[in-house]
Amino acid sequence: MRHLKIIRGDASEEEIAALVIALASRATPMAKAVQKTESWRNPAHQMRKPLPTGQGAWRSSGLPR
Repeated sequence: MRHLKIIRGDASEEEIAALVIALASRATPMAKAVQKTESWRNPAHQMRKPLPTGQGAWRSSGLPR
């Protein structure tokens, strides 16, 4: 733990507490919340992909994409 030393002036306990809080908040980086995108609200998720055409289309239509 680091120590804080007041060299000049006469700081009150409230001023020292405010300074400690300000320095502590700057020392630790704020973690950004990862926003998880929900695909059920995405209109593109509801759109149907084009059906395969050509030779072997019936077989490829049942395979996972």
